[in-house]
Amino acid sequence: MPRKAIGILTSGGDCPGLNAAIRGVGRAARDYFGMDVIGFQDGFRGLVENRTVRLEGAALSNILTMGGTILGTSRDKPHRMPIGSSGFMDMTEVAVDNYHRHHLDALVCLGGGGTQKNALRLKNRGLNIITLPKTIDNDVAETDITFGFDTAMTIAAEAIDRLHSTADSHHRVMLVEIMGHNAGWLTLGAGLSGGADIILIPEIPYRLDAVVEALVQRSRKGKRFSIVAIAEGAMSFEEAEQLAAASAAADDKGKSKTAETEGMTGYGREVSLKLALQLQEATGLEARLTALGHLQRGGTPTPTDRLLATRLGTAAADLVQEGIFGVMVAVKGNHCEAVPLEKAAGKLRTVPLDHPWVRSARMVGTSFGDWPPAGS
Repeated sequence: MPRKAIGILTSGGDCPGLNAAIRGVGRAARDYFGMDVIGFQDGFRGLVENRTVRLEGAALSNILTMGGTILGTSRDKPHRMPIGSSGFMDMTEVAVDNYHRHHLDALVCLGGGGTQKNALRLKNRGLNIITLPKTIDNDVAETDITFGFDTAMTIAAEAIDRLHSTADSHHRVMLVEIMGHNAGWLTLGAGLSGGADIILIPEIPYRLDAVVEALVQRSRKGKRFSIVAIAEGAMSFEEAEQLAAASAAADDKGKSKTAETEGMTGYGREVSLKLALQLQEATGLEARLTALGHLQRGGTPTPTDRLLATRLGTAAADLVQEGIFGVMVAVKGNHCEAVPLEKAAGKLRTVPLDHPWVRSARMVGTSFGDWPPAGS
């Protein structure tokens, strides 16, 4: 009976734990099940361009603690791939042909929400696909957690820890901008564990007067400083209303919500800097902004992420051996489960307003800038 062969690729943004996951898949598949393993370089682009590396013993050694990905990554999509000056082209057929050229029994795709959608498209073209959920944003649907999240949260929390001393020394309001376009898991987790006084996340639109009041009250109580953890995608109550109205209008016109609402709100540093200036003017307190940016993606993964990535990777090899495809390996409680790709692709996991983390933050006096509190 011929040896089974699998391919591995990493797609989307880099994050801690990718190499641990590659190692988990590769070693379990090669050493435990006797499969051949090849890696495609730079995500789906490497699959289209047939750029491969054999993942044998030496390639999988000493990578458990490494950040980034030894395979490289990109955000290119097979169905809409930039090709020189020709613009975007559908290269799905080329990707399918290269899958068969290597006589693969399965392709394991490591990535976030975009990767789940691209993998589903290949699954619908008849390929045996398994995905692993990775992203520092922790926003992939149908899984309790993604690898990369714990490391990024640790980095962000440590940054908040370090800012406490300079904020205290200068009696400042320190705003810490943390990654998270549409989901506030990273800002919420880092803010709660780092002791932020105010946490602003996309799921809970803030009111400027409520944020100002929270800062003023702290100052009146003799607090020498305040820490505000703000997600990239945080928005004011007014901006959220405008966005909702634009989305409703797009629905009525049958247009793309993305196209219709583009530019409706600010983004990232622009929003955070604007808020810092508003707070300084309204409170008379000196405000400073620190944007962590890609620092949150880099460096050595935490033991928690290494363990999680290894468990997910070995579970993927198990599924290949069992002949179970078209699934994402999800974390459900203490177990890894195979979830149909259709249930995860194209969906976003956001922070519920009644989540225990939100409740705990409120109970220790953290403000979310919502007044009255959302969900009350």
